[in-house]
This record gives sequence, structure tokens and C-alpha cells, in this order.
Amino acid sequence: MKALLLSLLIVSATVSLAQTTGTPATGTPTTPSADTTIAPAPAPDPFGTTPATTRPDNFTAPAGSRPSRIGSPAGVPPQVGATPSEAEPIVRGTGKITGVLMDSTTNKPVEFATIALLNTTTNKPIDGTTADAKGKFTLGKVAPGRYRLQYSFIGYKDKRSSVLTIDKNSDINLGTIKLGADVRTLSEVNVVGQAAMIEEKVDRLVYNADKDIAAKGGDAGDILRKVPMLSVDLDGNVSLRGSANVTVLINNKPSTIVASSVADALKQIPADMIKTVEVITSPSAKYDAEGSAGIINIVTKKTTLQGATLDVNGGVGNRGSNLGLSGNYRTGKMGFSLSGFGRAEYNVKGAFTNDQTTRSYDAATNTFSGSTRTLQTATTLSQRLFGNYQLGWDYDIDKRTSITASLRYGARNGTANQYNLLTQTTGPNSFFPTVNDRNVQTKDLSGTVDANVTYTKIYKPQQEFSILALFSRNNRTNNFVADILSGADFQTITARQKNDNLSYNQESTLQIDYQTPIKTNQLLEFGAKGIFRKVNSDYTYYLATGDNFNYIVDQNRPSNTLFYDQNIAASYLSYTLTTKNKYTVKAGARYEYTFINARFSKEVSGQSTAIPDYGTLVPSINISKSLKDGKIIKLAYNRRIQRPGIQFLNPNVNSANPTNITQGNPLLSPEFTDNIEFSTSANIKGLYLNASLFARRTANEITAVRDVSQQSFGDVTSQVFQQVIRTTYQNVGRQDAAGINLFGNGTLFRKLQLGGGLDLYHVSLTNNNANPIYSASNSGWVIGGRIQSSVSLSNGWAFQLFGGGRGKQVQLQGYQTPMYFYSIGMRKEFNNKKASLGLAGENIFNHPFTQRSELSSPILTQNSQTSFYNAGVRLTFSYKLGKMSFDAPQKRRKSVNNDDVKEGEGGGGGDNQQQAAPAAPAGGGGRTGGGGRPR
Repeated sequence: MKALLLSLLIVSATVSLAQTTGTPATGTPTTPSADTTIAPAPAPDPFGTTPATTRPDNFTAPAGSRPSRIGSPAGVPPQVGATPSEAEPIVRGTGKITGVLMDSTTNKPVEFATIALLNTTTNKPIDGTTADAKGKFTLGKVAPGRYRLQYSFIGYKDKRSSVLTIDKNSDINLGTIKLGADVRTLSEVNVVGQAAMIEEKVDRLVYNADKDIAAKGGDAGDILRKVPMLSVDLDGNVSLRGSANVTVLINNKPSTIVASSVADALKQIPADMIKTVEVITSPSAKYDAEGSAGIINIVTKKTTLQGATLDVNGGVGNRGSNLGLSGNYRTGKMGFSLSGFGRAEYNVKGAFTNDQTTRSYDAATNTFSGSTRTLQTATTLSQRLFGNYQLGWDYDIDKRTSITASLRYGARNGTANQYNLLTQTTGPNSFFPTVNDRNVQTKDLSGTVDANVTYTKIYKPQQEFSILALFSRNNRTNNFVADILSGADFQTITARQKNDNLSYNQESTLQIDYQTPIKTNQLLEFGAKGIFRKVNSDYTYYLATGDNFNYIVDQNRPSNTLFYDQNIAASYLSYTLTTKNKYTVKAGARYEYTFINARFSKEVSGQSTAIPDYGTLVPSINISKSLKDGKIIKLAYNRRIQRPGIQFLNPNVNSANPTNITQGNPLLSPEFTDNIEFSTSANIKGLYLNASLFARRTANEITAVRDVSQQSFGDVTSQVFQQVIRTTYQNVGRQDAAGINLFGNGTLFRKLQLGGGLDLYHVSLTNNNANPIYSASNSGWVIGGRIQSSVSLSNGWAFQLFGGGRGKQVQLQGYQTPMYFYSIGMRKEFNNKKASLGLAGENIFNHPFTQRSELSSPILTQNSQTSFYNAGVRLTFSYKLGKMSFDAPQKRRKSVNNDDVKEGEGGGGGDNQQQAAPAAPAGGGGRTGGGGRPR
């Protein structure tokens, strides 16, 4: 009951209903009723000459009632109207104007259209109203004077009346005014100037990826590197303001492919398909409570236009090639879309070296053993195939009701090879090292099916009801095979080891949302959601002698299967208030109750897998204030949780590199994070600037814990046990971070666009471990940034430059050296922009780029160096077929957001890790990956 009362007190929501202004457009005036008095000849009309067919030119009428506000069309959020200080003061009178708006083709009412009262001298709207559900409108308290009416609604041509002359007590009935559909064939579009690369909305930052030239032919990771506040490392792992606890959505929807690996999921999304990337640092109560740093929503391109199109695009380069087809067909109320994309990565080369020392600790005598030193070297080569195929369908049942559905299949087939993984081990009593050599191949095969359906009913502006459903399943094969080579010639295979790890992640979701306005400046939102997840991980270890003998089960490493079910019941309440002095307050609360059932197929005696259920109340509040000259200030607080994903839960022992093994922990509990943020933004003579201060504290943090263990090594027929570093995960950490983000962008000479940003934050990490040999803490400053410029010329040429990077990364037990990226691109458009050719280069002077990391504790030290051969050049092309035209009013589409689980990282360490559990980077204690929802 306390939780319910608290959730009712902490409520929040969205935008106020206020005035919007229309753009004057030429239309056919409507003849008034017979009782209208014709005034003398009008003064010159600033809109131009009134058509000769218009009779009469002006009207004389009495005055009427109180003026009402101009409303917004269905599905379009109302915008804050001009105040008397910003627009012309509204002079009150006694005139009255009424009428009915009808569709010229169907003779049905045009609901909720906007009617603006225009001053004929200044051409500016000074008052207005909104038509009701029957198309009727009344505009009252009109002062004596000369005016025009302008009628506008999405999907219809703007239309204006002839000049109306209002006298005292005038009462004009304009009768029926018919609006024609805005149907236009898209042949050639001339755009003057450029849209901003970065935009700020009420609750998010938007990066317009479709303006990016150099990323064409790349993947989503190439786009995210350029987004303010985000950082993408050399393995493709994403972090937001230094935290990897970020939720990634695709078109506001989750996918089980993101759960297994954010880095690999991003490679499945071609850069050509991305329209925008939205960064939400302070989500409202409507969003799932997961994702302690925030939410990244990748919005792909789509069309709601009539007709048929087919787009073909592709590219070829020294490290990869891609080919994509995208078709759309829309007729009447129904639309279809079908797309397919394939991407191949080859020549992904790398190398790494590793130097580590280990020693054991005897707590009884408080002594340490002698040190064992291990040196490792290897070269790597990876090849990957990605596929993404999607079918979409939508149907407008009527003007206010729609249903949408989509089906998607994603595939990932990756093979990573470590050649000559040479290991030299020197024990505390040895004079010469023990040498072991092996070749390791890791296969990561994945297939994902996503299906969703959405029903939306819009009753009036800002009042709508929706039901959303989602099913997603990812099947994954994650195996490795190690060929152990003879110490005599390092070529003959003397033994083999294999680990098979088959898993699936399945998720079903049902979500219901309702929102309704309260008066003209308040909005109430509430809803409920159920998420049903199932995870299965089946793992077995095998041994074999020679290069052709059959595998047998390794009895020293028993096989097992993890069954992990997680169900979540959630509800939320959100309230938004917009005041006359331009304050907007959005407050709310979300309550989530999590049910967990975990078990093994072969239970170990004395080991319990019982995990308690738990409930979480997550409050949030956002306050913003609009100042003069377009300046905005914001203050926000929210509490978030981060549930462990399958990558941290999976108990399979990942020993692809036998000197650095990792194992998940199925008994992990969630993290809890408190965030506070203050930001301000302004537009100064066309230059957009934004600055934000943030601070967060994460408790019960999932932290990598490293110790030393004995691991079998070498030929399986004569195994030798030696000390290795073992990494697992526990809820023992705490992280504090505070910093500043600065970024801006602007356009010069209407052609050249410049943008850039700076990220600076201080991080403090501790694992709170009571055992002094495991206890660790670290702190320091981290700096990063990016700069980008692009120019578009009138002859179809466009050019772009980008550079960005991150400084030394602080980790729990050490650090990682800086990284950087840069790219250059050019594009030429042909045939009225239907075709294009492009050329792009990335990191073209890196041969290779080398990154180092270091960690230390009382029982171990490790220094590693990874080389990335990531220089690339690619040639891209695209061609568009078909014509489309604008159609009737389009409705806002709803979607499911399951943004509640910590996801796994991508391949690390030069692709030398099997993706069974997230192998920590050689350099340290912090996690480098996102998260994976436990399924």
C-alpha cells in the first residue's frame, strides 16, 4: 500500500495544449451566408490579389465570444503558443465566426483541424481555434478589423479565406468549407540549406544519421561513434557517459539479439538504414526501469507515402562488403515494406601479447607463494556474415484507429581464429619455461526472430489508447575448438579440446498504455506491462587425442544445463504540467515486481539456486524552463535498476584462452543507480550549444572478481595443472561518476555544417570486498570528444570529415590506454538524386592501431597489448526506383520498449574470447560491455 500511495504522489507527464501557427497558402475562399453585409472595396491584400472568382471580397459582421486556442491535429503534440510578449497582443471584441470543415472528396468532417485568424497587415496569426470531432469551429471575441482565416491539417492543403471585415457585433457563418487532400508527386526536391545534424527535443538528444556521408556502407557502430555523450570502443562496445549499463532499442523495440551482444547486434544494422539515433539520459516513468545510464533508440528509415519504391544500395571494401534491398508499397489505408540486408566482414586481422604473473595466498599463515610468470602471443583473423530481413505491414482502420505489425529475422555467423597462441610459463622453481602452442577457433552462430503487433486508438489530440505485443527469440551456438600442437615442431596436432555451448533467449511482452489531457496544460499517462523471459544454456566439454580421434566427454568438467525464468509485472503513472510562465514539470513513478526461477539440470549437492523475488519502485522527475531567445534549462532526477544479463549469468567456463578463464554467476542480483542531471541549451545566431552536468551513484554493482586457480593445461593425455587467472562476477561494487558534456553544431554559408563535443567526467570505483587480497579501488578523470564537418554543394557533391576518441580509461584494477577514430567521405548524386556513388576511408593511416591495458592486485598482475588492423576503404552505391506521393493524415505509431536488462559485450581481446560469459578486458576491473537480458 505504501508503494501504491508513493507511486500516486510521484506522477508525471508531457506537453501542454497551446497555440500553433500555420503557414499562409493560397486556397479557394468560401462564400459567406446570405445575411452577410458587403463592405466597401478592400485595401491592398499583402497575400496577393484575391482570385476574380471570389465573391464578395470582404465581409462586415458583429462580434462574439471568448477566443479559444488553436489545437493540434490527431497524433501531433501541441506546441507552446506565442505569448503577448512574443506575438501581437490579442485585442478583444464582440465578433463571431463559425463554419464547418469537410473533406472535398469524401464529404466527411475534417476532425481537429487548425483554424488561424490572420492579420492582413502583418500576415501573422493573432488568434485561432480547433475544429471539433464533427468539423465545426467557432471563433469568438473577434475585435473589429480586417482578417483572413487559414485552415490547416496534416495531409490536406492549407486553405485561406478571402478578407473578412469584422464590425461590432458581427456574426458570420461561413457554412461548409471543403479541404482538398495534399497529393503531390515526388519527382525532384530542392532543399535550401541543411537540417541540423544534432537536435534537442523535450526528453532526448537526436542525431540525424541520414545526413552522415562517410558512414554509408558501414554499420550502426560507425554511426554511434559520432553521437554526443556516446563512446564506442575498438570492439564495438557502447557506453554512455562512461557507463556500459545502457539499453539499446531498435525502433523503440527490444530484441534478443541485443541481449547476447550489443556489439554484434550493431553490426547487423546497416548505416544506410538508420534515420536517427536518440539518446535518452533521463527516461520518464513510462520507460522500463532498466538501463542505469540511459537509453539509446536507433530509428530506421521508413515511409508513409503512397505508391511503390525500391531502393538498392551496396558497397565493397578491403575489409567488408554489403548489399541491401528495400521496397515499400502503400495504397489507400494499407502499406507494406520488405527489406533485406547482407554484410560480410573479412580480413579482420589483429594480434595480441599478454604478460601476467600470479601467486596464491594462504590465509592461515598469511603468506604468499612464489610467483608464476606467463607470456602469451598470438595473431588473430576473423570473418563474419550478417543478415537482416524484415517484413512490415500497417493498416489505418479509420482516421483515428490503426494497426501495425512487423516480422524480422536476423542472422550472425562469426568465426574467430587465434593462430599460434604460444604460451610460455615459468614457475617459481623453474629455470626454463614450459611451452605450449595451440590454434583456437571460436564459432558464434546466431539467429533471431522478432514479431510485434500494435493497436492504437486516438480519441482526440493527446488522448489515446494502445495495446502492444512482442515476441522475440534468439538461438545461439557458441563453441570453440582448440588444436594443441606438439612442442617439437609446433605443427603436429597432439590433442584437441572442445566446448559446446547451445543457448536460447526467449521473451514475450504485453503492454497497455493510456493517456488523456487534463484541461489545456496537463497530461496524465498510465499503463501496465508484463514481460515473460526464458533462458536456457546447455554446455559440455570434450577431449580427443591426435588430430582424428573421436571426442569424449571431459569428466573433469561435468556438463550441465541452466534454466533461468524471469517474469516482470510493471505499472506506471506519469503526470505533466505546463505553466503560464513556461515551466514544464514531468513527474512519475514506476513499480516493477520481478519473479525469478533458476535451476540446473544436474544440481550440485549443497548448492542452492534459489533467488528471491523482489519489487522495485522507480521515481523520476524532470523540470524545464524556457527562457528568452530560445534558451532552455533542465533539471532531472531518476532512479534506475540493471538486471544481470545472460552473459553475466551463464555458468559455462570459457577457457578458449586457458590462462584467462571466465565464468558467469547465476545468483547475481540487480544494480541500483541514482542519476541527477542539469542542462542548458541555446541557439545563438544559428549556432546550437548544449551543456549538461551529471552525477550518478551505482550500488550493488556487478563487479568482475579475479582470483588464481589451478587449470589443466597442455596435452590431454598428460595434463599439467598450473596457475591461471579466473574471472567471475559478484554484487560487491560501487561506482560514483560526475562530469560535464559540451556539444554544439551550426551551419555556415548555408552549405558548411560544423559540429563537435567534449565529454569530461571523474569516476571512482570500488568493489567493497572485505578480503584484502581481492579488495580494489581506483579513480581518475576520463576525457573524450568528437568533431565533424560536412559540406553539400548544389551540383550533387558532398564531403565529410570526422574525428573522435577517448582518453585513458579508468578501470577497477588498472587502466586502458586512449583510442581514436577518424574518417573521410565523399558522395556524388545523379539522376535527380535517384542514384549516388560514394567513397569513404576509415583510420587509413593505422598500421596497426595498438591499445594497451594493465591491471594489478596483491595476487596477480597483467599487462596486455592488442593490435587492431582497422584501416579501411570502401566504395558505395545506391539507386532508387519508383515514385511516391503524400497521402491522408498519418498517425503516430506506438511500439514496445523492453529496456530493462544489462546486456553482454562484444568480442574483446582481439577476438580471442569465446562469448560464453563476458571476458573482462586484459586491462582491468571495469566492465566494457553493455548488458544482455536474461532469456
